[in-house]
Amino acid sequence: MPRPIHCILLVDDDPDDNFLHQVVIEDSELCDHVRVAETGTEALRYLQETSHTDYIRPDLILTDVNLPGMNGFEFLEQYHRLDDQLKSRLAVLVLTTSLAPRDTQRAATLPHVKGYYTKPLTINMLQAIVDQYPSTLTNDTLPG
Repeated sequence: MPRPIHCILLVDDDPDDNFLHQVVIEDSELCDHVRVAETGTEALRYLQETSHTDYIRPDLILTDVNLPGMNGFEFLEQYHRLDDQLKSRLAVLVLTTSLAPRDTQRAATLPHVKGYYTKPLTINMLQAIVDQYPSTLTNDTLPG
């Protein structure tokens, strides 16, 4: 049976969180592939270098707010400027430890952010995301 998510891009600088989230994603059996970018710059590079041999087009981006260098909001602002073809049929969610009202409010104003979740990622959370965005998260996305 095909999994509903072909690829998730985790944008987070914390190796422990990335390890835990990869285990949760694998255990959920909802996703085929996970890619990790430890900085916003690395994530943008990954999204734009579609001809790279390791590239798999993500269906879902989960980004932290607290990132080194370019923070999560700066990443999201740069993401917004990408070519529309690179952003089509892609759900972008914030996954962070920040409970600061200013962060949740700021995320709500960004056009591509579909939700704000608090770490850690759980199987139930991932299933809820799949249930909430079925037209975006389907394994019949464009090749790549």
